[in-house]
Amino acid sequence: MLSVHTSPLDQPGGGNAGGMNVYVVELARRLAGLGVEVEVFTRATSSDQPPVVETAPGVLVRHVAAGPYELLPVAEVPAQLCAFTSGVLRAEARHPPGWYDLVHSHYWLSGHVGWLATSRWGVPLVHSMHTMSKVKNLSLAEGERPEPHERELGEEQVVAAADLLVASTDDEAAQLVGLYGADPARVATVPPGVDLDVFAPGPMAAARARLGLPADAVVLLFAGRIQPLKAPDVLVRAASLLARDPALRERLVVAVVGGPSGSGLAEPHALTRLADCLDVADVVRFEPPVGQRALADWYRAADVTAVPSYSESFGLVALESQACGTPVVAAAVGGLRTAVAHGYSGLLVDGHDPADWADAVAGLIGDPDRLRRLGAGAVAHAAEFGWDATAARMLDVYTRAMQHRQVMTA
Repeated sequence: MLSVHTSPLDQPGGGNAGGMNVYVVELARRLAGLGVEVEVFTRATSSDQPPVVETAPGVLVRHVAAGPYELLPVAEVPAQLCAFTSGVLRAEARHPPGWYDLVHSHYWLSGHVGWLATSRWGVPLVHSMHTMSKVKNLSLAEGERPEPHERELGEEQVVAAADLLVASTDDEAAQLVGLYGADPARVATVPPGVDLDVFAPGPMAAARARLGLPADAVVLLFAGRIQPLKAPDVLVRAASLLARDPALRERLVVAVVGGPSGSGLAEPHALTRLADCLDVADVVRFEPPVGQRALADWYRAADVTAVPSYSESFGLVALESQACGTPVVAAAVGGLRTAVAHGYSGLLVDGHDPADWADAVAGLIGDPDRLRRLGAGAVAHAAEFGWDATAARMLDVYTRAMQHRQVMTA
């Protein structure tokens, strides 16, 4: 596996680390459980990192020196792809010929490394986009810069080079075909999963006690990277409307769990200033990114999790929250239309008008019976998405890719 710009060892929720990191970690671990040896190559960001780390039996993470030992903005990573590719090829050269059977690249930058490596080794390339510039550019947040043409071109090249493309939803598969000209026969849909052992229902009161939240609070949760694409400002603005009710304001807690990322790094305190400007600084609680078990506590402690993103290839946060029994109010975009079953496990909101979001949230917190029904539906819906099933389906994709390569080279 190739994950150039972000390491599977990084804490999701800040910097370059997000759902893709969880995806790579969990998929590699579950594949190893099926007898597949997995090596994940990622760019080294510190001289203290060991060259190789075994994260689980059968899973190695290899840190490749490519550029400065520091976290780079994604826009600066393409300049290091040549050095990174050289490191990958040198690692393979230390083994007998045929060491790697297949390359699975994640995100378009990794796809370019995979394109060259698989051409050299004569093995198939499977690629997961995770996000696509053409999709993001169709639904930009206000003031957000569009993705550059160079990325669009780079993605088109990877789509053309890959033996098989993996989409998280049928919607993403259609986008690959319609926006990038992918051959439908070379696109497979494999939904991501959720760790149903970690993300599971638990007592709300106990979770709130551990997090220092009042037992009678109304808790709204945003979890993830703080950047315009993820639209945490929509929740803060909606909270300012909800807080006009004095009785609700006394109990309202808006928890934002995550750190600045991407274009959000340009103004890392913008969300804090917004809360001050809207006079809800006393209501909004900012928390740094946390590990999965602590994050599960935040989901259990919340009445509702908000996912107001402008674009999501899937939306693992929505799935994790539902697995914990907490309904989700999400934007009706991309993979969130699959991750959330509208009216059964949560609600989908058209657009990003804070008034619409305030109405949706108010309707739920004002109807405890409905909230409980959605909570039960959330657990049932999330149970359909386990990582073991994802890994098994991915193994079928790998087999197809290897068969495709054999036919093409026969």
